[in-house]
Amino acid sequence: MEQQALNQLMRESADDAIKTSKEEFGIELDFSSKSISLVDTIISKFLDIYSGQALEDKAVFTICNIYGAYIGEVFRKLAGGQWQYNLQDEDAPSIMLMYQDKTFAFAGICYERLVNDNTVSVKSYFNEAIGGATQ
Repeated sequence: MEQQALNQLMRESADDAIKTSKEEFGIELDFSSKSISLVDTIISKFLDIYSGQALEDKAVFTICNIYGAYIGEVFRKLAGGQWQYNLQDEDAPSIMLMYQDKTFAFAGICYERLVNDNTVSVKSYFNEAIGGATQ
């Protein structure tokens, strides 16, 4: 995927996260580092709404990717970085944010919180990433 198209896709996905948060939960995301803690809240709200039900794979994919894009775009605003389309696993390609010699799996941390462990903190992961980037 061409870099410009990938950047556009991720910006649009981040915008989808903002729109979804406002429409579904009345939560305003504003591309600030403080707003990242709201992503933890939003993912918890998705868990509350669908408790006892298995989220469809497509819903999980969408939620994780739009909020991963949002977190990545906040990171890019604060520190920079470049989106990277990763084809190492052809059955499960992923998009990561590359900053200097590090890659960050923002969609992956959203998946971890949504599917595996709702105590995982998206905000803590972001803080570690941005802390390492701005030192």
